Amino acid sequence: MTGCQGELANKELKVIIKDEEGTVIVDKTVQTQDNGFLDLWLPRDKEYQVIIEYDDKKAESKISTFEDDPTCITTMQLM
Repeated sequence: MTGCQGELANKELKVIIKDEEGTVIVDKTVQTQDNGFLDLWLPRDKEYQVIIEYDDKKAESKISTFEDDPTCITTMQLM
């Protein structure tokens, strides 16, 4: 069996997600799972600005939910 393991297992992260119009879709603290990843559902066929904060670090990225877009994002890095 194979799988991925994130670095921040069972940690609380601040997550803010805005749609293309700037409407806040998510603004909450989310706990990562045992595997270090967090699970979020977003409406299809849109683009989003995602901000994740942990301690004094932040990651920002644009993601989208169109048909051929990835459902697992592993490229956001806290800096």
